[in-house]
Amino acid sequence: MTSCTIPSHSLATFPVAEQPLSAQNDTGRLILGGGCFWCTEAVFLQLEGVDSVISGYAGGHPSQANYDSVCTGVSGHAEVIEIRYQPNVIRYSDLLRLFFAVAHDPTQLNRQGNDRGTQYRSAIFYETSAQKDAAERYISQLDQASVFTAPIVTTLEPLTEFFTAEQYHQNYAQRNPGQPYIQFAAMPKVEKLKSNFAALLKDPK
Repeated sequence: MTSCTIPSHSLATFPVAEQPLSAQNDTGRLILGGGCFWCTEAVFLQLEGVDSVISGYAGGHPSQANYDSVCTGVSGHAEVIEIRYQPNVIRYSDLLRLFFAVAHDPTQLNRQGNDRGTQYRSAIFYETSAQKDAAERYISQLDQASVFTAPIVTTLEPLTEFFTAEQYHQNYAQRNPGQPYIQFAAMPKVEKLKSNFAALLKDPK
């Protein structure tokens, strides 16, 4: 899986949202699609204030919300994660910032590296108009600042339903640290997070 199309040395100064979601509109839940959910899950589980990260599916019909169907690329689903977090500790805008800076490459259309298909699309599934508006503003801010060397292709899609993925997908990277795909695709993202956003990490236990 390829890295984001910005120089790694600029991550620590990656733009903060100028017009973040207001506290009263922050539900403490965010659904993101950024390629294989094993990788995005591994990143967001590291963050202070994140209570849970669940791998799942969104954007398609309930009858096809299973891994075999989603892998065909024709079910309409995206591989996503559901993040439950404490807005008084970490904000919606913080999570979006890390989504674009670390968790995936938002300039790749219907793919992340060698993973190809609409199920790997870059997507934010919003539950409220406030979430949608805040995400639109942030993407516009990144575009205007020419943060990436290619256009952002992240879609904003209304969340109709979140479907939890099969149990063997949950917390996959932590349970399978030696798996080649995890070593190649997930761990570099985790290391990038630790190197550039240490202040947002959970205290080691």
